[in-house]
Amino acid sequence: MQSAEEFSLDPQDWDAFRQLAHRMLDEAIDYVASVRQRPVWQPVPEQAKARLREPPPMEGAPLEEICDEFRTTILPYATGNIHPRFFGWVHGSGQAGNLVAETLAAAMNSNCGGRDHGAIYVEEEVIAWCRRIFGFPGEASGLLLSGTSMANLVALGVARHAADPEARKRGLCRGAEPLVAYVSAEAHESVSRAMEVLGLGSSALRKIAVRRDFTIDIEAMHAAIREDRAAGSRPFCVIGCAGTVNTGAIDDLEGLAQLCAQEKLWFHIDGAFGALAMFSDTLRPRLKGIEKADSLAFDFHKWMHVQYDAACVLVRRGDLHRAAFSMRPPYLQRLPRGLGSGEDWPSDFGPELSRSFRALKIWFAIKQHGIRRLGESIEQNCAQAHYLGERVAREPELEILAPASLNIVCFRYRREGMTEAELDRLNEEVIADVQESGVAAPSTSRIGGRLAIRANITNHRTRREDLDLLVNAVLEAARARVG
Repeated sequence: MQSAEEFSLDPQDWDAFRQLAHRMLDEAIDYVASVRQRPVWQPVPEQAKARLREPPPMEGAPLEEICDEFRTTILPYATGNIHPRFFGWVHGSGQAGNLVAETLAAAMNSNCGGRDHGAIYVEEEVIAWCRRIFGFPGEASGLLLSGTSMANLVALGVARHAADPEARKRGLCRGAEPLVAYVSAEAHESVSRAMEVLGLGSSALRKIAVRRDFTIDIEAMHAAIREDRAAGSRPFCVIGCAGTVNTGAIDDLEGLAQLCAQEKLWFHIDGAFGALAMFSDTLRPRLKGIEKADSLAFDFHKWMHVQYDAACVLVRRGDLHRAAFSMRPPYLQRLPRGLGSGEDWPSDFGPELSRSFRALKIWFAIKQHGIRRLGESIEQNCAQAHYLGERVAREPELEILAPASLNIVCFRYRREGMTEAELDRLNEEVIADVQESGVAAPSTSRIGGRLAIRANITNHRTRREDLDLLVNAVLEAARARVG
């Protein structure tokens, strides 16, 4: 049999590749630098959708042609979250320095599941920084993940193991003392999803009523725990919120920590974006008790503006964390020396064996800006939310639906004589009108059953004039519809 000529997928002409790569980097920088000159968002046209539904090519094309297709078919139709007037959901805005970090990480192409190489030590340093920032002990473990949804899943997996160490081996057996957990009715649905994925079931998650400030009612939780124990269930975990998804409310973390100590329950905190308020000297006191959590989940890609995706879970007892996930078949045995050595492998602490070099962009961001400056950016967003709340309150046609706890303002347009259902439909149309205009991109939520225009401010590029433009765009869209 005649052997085929061997080949590589590397460029045949490295100089031509270098020129194209430099040009694309310049275009990427221009794209970020000129963000204010574009609409926040625009719909993807049918022509572009059709182009992206073509069958896979059997033969390759020149890289320059592929870059051209990206430039015309994909780039103009981004989510828009890097824009200063993107106020939808809680999306981070990214930062320019990460263009460099992501390029370098791609060049290294490290698999960060384990072994002994530089990328692992970068992740270890990032985790050590986080332990220090959040007041966790030196023996606490940590893991970088895609988002707080995965971080919540890992944390609740450790909590399940702490409550039932045999669950990994025998699975969850229905019968005596089913495990139940407790969370605010305002919590993110990723907590329910984690309960489902772990086999506990979403019905085992008790959603506790909130107070008028949208924080969890601890007395109601006490009562629910007593009722569950009396009914034969086994409470095992309480999840506190450091910044709820709807309003940014922060639960009484100190009170929840005391409850968990008294009831001998695992205390987990979902701090998807709000936990990073620890970076701020001004806001840090509002998170008192976070250092007492058994586990903490949070995102870097929200309020720290690291490019997607990047999140973290910290676990107070690293031994329990390892026991909940570690699995070492012969091909993953740790060796005393060489590349296969290394004390702690990230794959021992979560479900992923193949992992990207997420730590580099986090490391770059903290090194470049420092904790103090990142905290000041967070404070700036909170001050902007306060400004927006005051701006809305001055408009007779607008109504605040929830107090701005951190960086989220929920309001709506109102008109005398309209029913609640009519107001819901009107505000829903107004939001779509504003989004399609390209001026701003708020999102929706429901506050007390009423549809709200939800403005989340998680962007270091946002200025107060952007908030004025949002208010003006809402008023203009609403008046155009009601006449």
